[in-house]
Amino acid sequence: MINFSNTNFVKSAPSLKDAPQGQFPEVLLVGRSNVGKSSLINALCNKKALAFTSSKPGHTRLLNYYNVDDKLYLVDAPGYGYAKGGFNLDKLFGEMMEDYFSHVTRLKVVLVLLDSRRELNEDDIEIIDYLKENKFNYRLVFTKVDKINQSEKHKLNQNIKSHGVSLEDVIYVSTLKPRTFDVLRSELSK
Repeated sequence: MINFSNTNFVKSAPSLKDAPQGQFPEVLLVGRSNVGKSSLINALCNKKALAFTSSKPGHTRLLNYYNVDDKLYLVDAPGYGYAKGGFNLDKLFGEMMEDYFSHVTRLKVVLVLLDSRRELNEDDIEIIDYLKENKFNYRLVFTKVDKINQSEKHKLNQNIKSHGVSLEDVIYVSTLKPRTFDVLRSELSK
């Protein structure tokens, strides 16, 4: 089993060619700019300030690499969608991810983070379709599951299935319910 508490920030890279050297498999995290990728990293690794969390969406603009127990890299990608100050996150995400997906050789799984309170939007569907078409291994990780009830979760599951996603590829987490991360840790340990 991987010790997720033994995680350290390695570096920020503007492109794949600047990524850290080494042969660790990579787990890529993608999602809207305000979905809570940094909070997820902190909760997954049982560290409060490992990844910087900001109240302003669009803070991550580089590929951020975290070494997990000398077994894998968590790679936090820039968000897509909204950012204050007119910064074009979609353009940044598109350019950086095109390079990453075209050249990465150690990618094992892509975690697509989604807010469980929100419907899938066009950007979410586009990234899921891209991953399916290009045969990347992926999981949908719905954050903030503590904020929805069973009826809303059922509706969300129906929406997911309508986009051709198997519920076996879905994980629900909440930073307020640490045990929800056990499923994600187990999945990544595989």
